[in-house]
Amino acid sequence: MSDKKELKVLIKEEDLKKRIAELAGDINEYYGVQNELTIVCVLKGAVMFFCELAKYLKMPVRMEFVSLSSYGDAQKSSGKVSALNLSLPPLEDKNVLVVEDIMDTGLTLNFLLDFIRSKCKARDVKLAVMFDKKCARKYPVKPDFSAYDVGDKFIVGFGLDYCELQRNLPYIGYYE
Repeated sequence: MSDKKELKVLIKEEDLKKRIAELAGDINEYYGVQNELTIVCVLKGAVMFFCELAKYLKMPVRMEFVSLSSYGDAQKSSGKVSALNLSLPPLEDKNVLVVEDIMDTGLTLNFLLDFIRSKCKARDVKLAVMFDKKCARKYPVKPDFSAYDVGDKFIVGFGLDYCELQRNLPYIGYYE
């Protein structure tokens, strides 16, 4: 983004953390505290959401990481998924929660959810996203757990970036 544009706060840090704790409550209710859960973080963007969410999960949790991309340095999806790292442990008959920062076209998540269901043979696969950009959806993927709908704004912070910068912001910002 241009240095001449001012970054505005969309969601304050304390509001983000409160909403993520509420989302974790919904996940705890769905899975129950006795059932083991594997949570899969889609790197890099989801890492802050993933770590904050994991703090509030009450069941035994395994943490795994994958790296996929459909953006590169652009603000819009390239239309192709690059699987940079899809190494996962055996997930057959496991409960799996995929954790992603933002869902827009659904391309990347459609690819990943299909991979975990068909190749890994997980028992139950659900999706948690911090931000759902419903207006951009092109694939029939719907998050099971979602914190916010952000409309058409290009947002940064709390893991989300522009050209790999601004992930470290503790809040969600946007440029007008």
